[in-house]
Amino acid sequence: MLMAHPAVLKNLIERYETLLRHAEDGSAEARRRMEDVTYTLCVSTGTRDIDTALATARRQLSGTGSESGFALVG
Repeated sequence: MLMAHPAVLKNLIERYETLLRHAEDGSAEARRRMEDVTYTLCVSTGTRDIDTALATARRQLSGTGSESGFALVG
């Protein structure tokens, strides 16, 4: 299984949380950006929903990281 680099996961979580705080905008552009970051978080963590993706990303961040963009595990 490929794992995203910790810096990538951290950035995605920060982007998601920022978009969530500004969700009241409700514009089509804001919804698209939220969908994009949600999709990318799910793909990056091998999950299918945002709650699981966030939990998985945070768990990966609390563990060891890789020096490259992706690491093979398993």
